[in-house]
Amino acid sequence: MARLFWLSDEAWARIEPHLPHGQPGKPRVDDRRVISGILHVLKVGCRWQDTPAAYGPHTTIYNRYNRWSQRGVWQRLFAKVAAAGPVPDELMLDASHVKAHRSASGGKGGPGARPSAARAAASRAKSIAWPMVVADRLRSP
Repeated sequence: MARLFWLSDEAWARIEPHLPHGQPGKPRVDDRRVISGILHVLKVGCRWQDTPAAYGPHTTIYNRYNRWSQRGVWQRLFAKVAAAGPVPDELMLDASHVKAHRSASGGKGGPGARPSAARAAASRAKSIAWPMVVADRLRSP
């Protein structure tokens, strides 16, 4: 199991002022826990329902991510946090989590050399009797 990811106090201090507040309804699960859970899912690549319980209910984590995505909260948050801090000298992207289709490695179902249906139909019929016929003809004088 992957280690749990928690936002640092410094990161939370930069994020928290830009989050939506005063939403109607029942009291929300702590935003810091939920955002840590969202980042955990995105970092580890697990399914939403496999989110560790320490972050809160997985449905809450998914719903918060989904609703904030639809409302543009993430876009505004990233823009404000990026504008508030210095631009890093270097950035690194790791795309090792990108899944390739199973045929990309030449496995079953891949672009292997398969005879076409026409070629298979035109070729000699394959049967167990064929080697015996050839052997019998070779023995005959």
